Amino acid sequence: MMNKQGRPTNTGDAGDTGSAARIETATGHYGLDHNEPLIFEQGVPGRSGVDLPEIPDAPSRLGGLARADQIGLPDLTEPDVMRHYVRLSRKNYAIDMGLFPLGSCTMKHNPRLNEKMARQPGFFDVHPLQPESTIQGALAVMDELTHWLTTLTGMPAVALSPKAGAHGEFCGMMAIRAAHEAAGEGATRTRVLVPESAHGTNPATAAQLGLKVDSIPATEEGRVDLEAFRAKLGPDVAGIMLTNPNTCGLFERDIRAIADAIHDVGGYFYCDGANFNAIVGRVRPGDLGVDAMHINLHKTFSTPHGGGGPGAGPVVLSEALAPFAPHPWVVGDKDGLHLVEHDGDQGDDAPAFGRLTAFHGQMGMYSRALTYMKSHGTDGLRQVAEDSVLSANYVLARLKDHMSAPFEGPCMHEALFDDRFLEGTGVTTLDFAKAMIDEGFHPMTMYFPLVVHGAMLIEPTETESKQSLDIFCDSLLALAEGAKGNDKERFTAAPHFAPTGRLDETLAARKPNLRWSVAQKPLEAAE
Repeated sequence: MMNKQGRPTNTGDAGDTGSAARIETATGHYGLDHNEPLIFEQGVPGRSGVDLPEIPDAPSRLGGLARADQIGLPDLTEPDVMRHYVRLSRKNYAIDMGLFPLGSCTMKHNPRLNEKMARQPGFFDVHPLQPESTIQGALAVMDELTHWLTTLTGMPAVALSPKAGAHGEFCGMMAIRAAHEAAGEGATRTRVLVPESAHGTNPATAAQLGLKVDSIPATEEGRVDLEAFRAKLGPDVAGIMLTNPNTCGLFERDIRAIADAIHDVGGYFYCDGANFNAIVGRVRPGDLGVDAMHINLHKTFSTPHGGGGPGAGPVVLSEALAPFAPHPWVVGDKDGLHLVEHDGDQGDDAPAFGRLTAFHGQMGMYSRALTYMKSHGTDGLRQVAEDSVLSANYVLARLKDHMSAPFEGPCMHEALFDDRFLEGTGVTTLDFAKAMIDEGFHPMTMYFPLVVHGAMLIEPTETESKQSLDIFCDSLLALAEGAKGNDKERFTAAPHFAPTGRLDETLAARKPNLRWSVAQKPLEAAE
């Protein structure tokens, strides 16, 4: 059997030439998938891709810090290096290869137009120490991005400098703490309310600031228990950190009541804006009573996601928190655009909590996000939200009769399933996810949110076609049928077609092998 991704889906016997079982090859390669050693293992002493002149003798200026041994880099030619990394790239799954169903992460297509704009002179080569007169174009991008973000959210101020969503959370909660300190309540406002379905960074951020985290349970519908929330309110509450739409892919219907209640006790409403892409252009968080919200530019406005590279998590602030925004921010006058970088730069004693980070943020992310906004327009961004919700509900509708959904009714931007449909099969959520790799797909988010047992969270995003969604759904339906049809070994031994097969992930996590040496024996988890 061959699925629409072109991968065999049955294991068969080794002697069956039509089966997916692998024969032994002399090279260890299988077709275009090469058995690729570490780059250090490929080095040959004296091999080089360039000719360099001999280094003349010169007195060292390193003192006692001079290197005593060779640096330990492998000796390789240019083709060696190029082939190595191209072969490794073939082992990676990417949004440019197919649908990336990670729930809560929003892995959607990044238009190449964004990349072209980010590589324009004055954006890609801008330096943070340049005189302001030489970076007026870059400041204009920051100023216009600020306008779009405040307009779309209905919030009067924005801090652009946070480098990621979690960094933005830290920024918003710092502003909340600064506001309480300015009111003389910094020592008494010590508790933060956090729904139990929150992203893990929410309680971590509160704890990092020295605040006590108080969890709020969810209802059977997957939303905040309003009565339990109200029972936890008091004069020591600094605020609430709530995601809307939440991590179950549901809109919090009591959002205005929650905002009013937290404000009545003198607290602030921090909204985790990770899922803003589900409501952008349709709902303004400021109208819901939000005081601070970070925006993951990679999720909503299509800048690159993850990989440890430069990110951006701007934070929009309400009128009550705007005076506490961190430096810097952009202002304009008759002489052009300027950065306010210190208290008193505007002739006042603004109570900003200082700087969150060095310099001004990530220009590449700003230019990409603004390009996405301007190319879509307000009507196009509204369609982004509508299409992302439509895609998720299409997936939910196609799968819910064969894979169990924990909550009744439609979802927002992501469809959530649990493991009840696997009961009695001997197949776990992890097994099911590993089998998805054999079908040519990256697994969905597993075991999150924690409020759902064996959770499988799928976010198809607005950039997938119906044809793409159908191929994905057909594959999951076939896997669900296989799991229920006593084809247990197919799942427990999966993935069959990945370069390393099923790893001992527990050992790999507890004893990661992060450094190569000639005499080192590889751990079993890395074989």
